[in-house]
Amino acid sequence: MDKENLTDVAVARLVGELYEASPVAERRRLLDRLLPSMGVLSLVAVANGVFAQIRLRSDWASAHVRLEDVQKVRAVDVAALVDRLQQTRVEAVDGLGEWVMTSPVLAGSAAAALLLAMLLRRRQQRNARDLRDGEI
Repeated sequence: MDKENLTDVAVARLVGELYEASPVAERRRLLDRLLPSMGVLSLVAVANGVFAQIRLRSDWASAHVRLEDVQKVRAVDVAALVDRLQQTRVEAVDGLGEWVMTSPVLAGSAAAALLLAMLLRRRQQRNARDLRDGEI
């Protein structure tokens, strides 16, 4: 496994850990942020369809994740969701830095600090690679 894949696995696990350690309000904010980034068909294939069930239960444009939804979602499910997003919509995962930085609960967490550092480093590497590829 190359270095980039290891970083992706670590990011997914860290987000799962932060989800598990977060209060319900932060869990809801995270899911509200991630779920719209994926289509329903993609959500069916992740975590035994738990996210597709949440998305399909009502009009998604006005819906938010409910308390009972949060109770069904486990850290491993969130890690699987983040893993899939990294393959298809990495910018959605990169945006998790804002979720961490705007949460007083998460701001002091070592896992949150590590996640922020990894997201920043990965974005810098991607920007450098894009710049290099553009110059060739």
